[in-house]
Amino acid sequence: MPIYMDRHDLPGITAKDVAEAHQEDLKIQAIYGCRALTYWFDEERQTAFCLIEGPHQEAVKAMHHHAHGLVPYQIIEVDGHVVEAFLGRIEDPKASDDATDADLLVFHDPAFRTIMVTELKDVALMHSILGTAVTGKLIGLQNEIIREALNQYDGREVQYSGYGFLASFASASKAILCATGIQKRVRKYNSYASAQKLHIQIGLSAGVPVTESNELFGQAVQLAKRLCHVPSDSQVIASAMVRELYQQGLSVLDKGETIRALSLPEEKFLSQLWDIMETSWEDPGFTIHDLARQIGISKSQLYRKTVSLTGYAPNDFIKEFRLNKAVKFIQNQEGNISEIAYLSGFTSPSYFSKCFHKRFHIIPSDYASLIANPILL
Repeated sequence: MPIYMDRHDLPGITAKDVAEAHQEDLKIQAIYGCRALTYWFDEERQTAFCLIEGPHQEAVKAMHHHAHGLVPYQIIEVDGHVVEAFLGRIEDPKASDDATDADLLVFHDPAFRTIMVTELKDVALMHSILGTAVTGKLIGLQNEIIREALNQYDGREVQYSGYGFLASFASASKAILCATGIQKRVRKYNSYASAQKLHIQIGLSAGVPVTESNELFGQAVQLAKRLCHVPSDSQVIASAMVRELYQQGLSVLDKGETIRALSLPEEKFLSQLWDIMETSWEDPGFTIHDLARQIGISKSQLYRKTVSLTGYAPNDFIKEFRLNKAVKFIQNQEGNISEIAYLSGFTSPSYFSKCFHKRFHIIPSDYASLIANPILL
């Protein structure tokens, strides 16, 4: 049976009110074929998130309406394992040893999380310059550094892609310390390494599990991934909200030596840029004129803002976006090189190969061979 998470916006509600509502759900859940597994309540933000196993969304709404009338604002289907990875549990916390059956279990456990995404920079370039064996060793080193830091700062590993991590933190401060700790270890390694440098990009955002996205923590994860592509010199890129949440070590943030925190206008522009590219990158006729028009700014403003946030002129940013998509296609072996060229929005396979080689110093067919048949060098 599917599992759903819903969101309730509850101004003026207390933790005790939410605990009582949860008990009312438990009393009548069987009528609707549901199981009210647990909930999270954030008194500061006045939001609650319920985790419910049920036949369909309408049954979840009907159960809530019957039990206490607090109908959810939004419901999404979720994977219980993913919920546990992000939030640490999928059932109610255990009551204290001295509690009796008559005691109401009231707990304060916000579902708000700081999200960290890490990515190895230029994996295709690593393969072409260092070879598969050395690249594999660097990936292993990356895994060791990040997993040790997550363990030290109470981070939860949600997903591992092979080239990076998605992690969740209950504490924004610990997420910041974890990210800067990772970069310190990377800098230390690189200070002794010769040609085998390690470059890890880190994006930090924060949010709640259910928003307008149909994915769990969808908006926060999306933003953290996008922040990984903001250029930095061994920096961590943080959203405006993460900076606001961070309560310790503000001098580090202000110096900008290890962390770059975007302003809200920068964050808004970055989101606009990526939203448009995500819907247009496959169109070979899409140009900077279209990009400027859709954002609603002049070409000169587009140039200035795009260079500031991405390090690329708009034309180069579009090309880089498409090349990164092509790298993912090749890694996932989604077609031959000609098919991938067109899938990635390039006008011809020959032009695609030329751009790919200029960017990564390897032709796409050779990179595809490395991925499909790795040779230990």
